[in-house]
Amino acid sequence: MSRVRFLVNVYLNEFDQFVKRVIKAHYYIRFADDFVILSVDKAWINGIIPRLERYLREQLHLELHPDKLFLRTVGSGGDFLGWVHFPRHRVLRTVTKRRAWRHIKQNPEPATLESYLGLLQHGNAHGIAAEMQKFFDDHGQRA
Repeated sequence: MSRVRFLVNVYLNEFDQFVKRVIKAHYYIRFADDFVILSVDKAWINGIIPRLERYLREQLHLELHPDKLFLRTVGSGGDFLGWVHFPRHRVLRTVTKRRAWRHIKQNPEPATLESYLGLLQHGNAHGIAAEMQKFFDDHGQRA
């Protein structure tokens, strides 16, 4: 674990405890400084947003980015950590896919391909993985 990620986890542990113990969120996920709270009760979610903002501002001197706060139905998918998550599957975010292709074409090394193939194993991305492997095969590279 990188030092920065470790420090983020230490710093935001207080927020994690607030969300779990005070807000009483049943479905809370955080990775570094990105987090998701799931609920079937839209009114409850709308009610906790000001409390979360106040806690972050007053206790941790942080703010939620206004362009990164989304209220969505589960069926429309939630964008989190490079994937769009649905109830029974996830797909790679378009921007993530473009970035992966750009990196592979700029740095056509087996380690680059292996890194992205590892990422793609975590969702419905078998077709993209096959395309990337074919690109390497066609250009004399092997993973």
